[in-house]
Amino acid sequence: MNRWTTLFAALAVCAAFAAPPAHAVDAGQPVPDIDLPGASVAPRLAALKGKVVYVDFWASWCGPCRQSFPWMNDMQQKYGGQGLQIVAVNVDARRADAEQFLSEVPARFAVAFDPKGEAPRRIGVKGMPTALLVGADGKVVKVHQGFREQDRAELEAMLVAALSAAKAQ
Repeated sequence: MNRWTTLFAALAVCAAFAAPPAHAVDAGQPVPDIDLPGASVAPRLAALKGKVVYVDFWASWCGPCRQSFPWMNDMQQKYGGQGLQIVAVNVDARRADAEQFLSEVPARFAVAFDPKGEAPRRIGVKGMPTALLVGADGKVVKVHQGFREQDRAELEAMLVAALSAAKAQ
């Protein structure tokens, strides 16, 4: 190994340890309280405690997000009266990109905008879309990455179970 290779390797190791760790949130853990800038339901996630919340992180360039929005619209309409609140947090750097997406794929649920990506960093999001199902007690029930048509039934069953658990409390 030459001197430059050694130097670059040492710098890479230092950078890896100096960077703040992104802790992925797991089921059973309390959900971190994140800001929901621009959301019509609440300015912070903690304000929604007592409801079952499906928090979806998305971006305009995300293909699976185009599939998840119609499903989330259906779920909000079907279960909103039972205590479900869907909040989609956009992470596009340019809000115009998000607005263009929403003009093509409307959202009938709350949308927040996080152009700096602070909320997904706190949650430990690794890909788009990533969703957290949060129980009425404020604990993560499920973390789901990606979205495929075949996910619909399983995700809906988890929503129903979380709503039933909230009623039993």
